[in-house]
Amino acid sequence: MAHPGAQPHSPADPPGHHPPHADPADRTLQDPVVDTAVGFLDLLAEPSRLRLLWALRDGELGVTALAETAGCTPTAASQHLAKLRLGGLVEQRADGRARLYRLRGGHIKRLVEEVVGHAEHAVRGIPYDL
Repeated sequence: MAHPGAQPHSPADPPGHHPPHADPADRTLQDPVVDTAVGFLDLLAEPSRLRLLWALRDGELGVTALAETAGCTPTAASQHLAKLRLGGLVEQRADGRARLYRLRGGHIKRLVEEVVGHAEHAVRGIPYDL
């Protein structure tokens, strides 16, 4: 059942998608949303963790492959992945004795791609409207 005053979803919006400001009168983000978003950004604000998330954008990988991609030891990668998992950014599953990691949903993939894309524009001097 839709919330009173809820905006209908466009065909391009996935089910459960809610625009950040569906009601023009509500321009204030609620504290729990702000706190959670800042927590996610805090997890991204570490180079090895950002590299791990970047490597996972195309699918599942194990700790050894992720460590190589991120340029850290498997032990360090495991510690970072544990933080990312506890923070809700990655999921893991067992594959025999190995643990495979993947991003936890399309939002995380888009967030990582957008922040890296924005950084590439800044570093290369590419106009932001492209």
